[in-house]
Amino acid sequence: MLALMLAISSLSACSSWIYRIDIPQGNFLEQKDIDKLRVQMSKEQVVFVLGSPVAANPFDNDVWHYFYSLKGGRGNNFEKQLVLTFVDGRLQQLTGDFEPHADFNTPLDI
Repeated sequence: MLALMLAISSLSACSSWIYRIDIPQGNFLEQKDIDKLRVQMSKEQVVFVLGSPVAANPFDNDVWHYFYSLKGGRGNNFEKQLVLTFVDGRLQQLTGDFEPHADFNTPLDI
């Protein structure tokens, strides 16, 4: 019985030797990319800067969700999201885990 307990405890100690991969999912965005966004940008301009959103909303095409998740092999998980709202095909609002740039409310020349 003691040998069995010793064997089980030694096997659990070996679990830290197992390599576990990181699993990234979604759109990886950086603040420098978000800083390029300006109010009144078209949907095409936003796609050029950030890429397509991770999932299309079939009920509301004017709200785009960008989501990034990293499940780390060592348990270091990370998530960020960005929600963009459009009105008449133009960017109006930016919410989520990123801060809008100080010039966000200054439209680009159209």
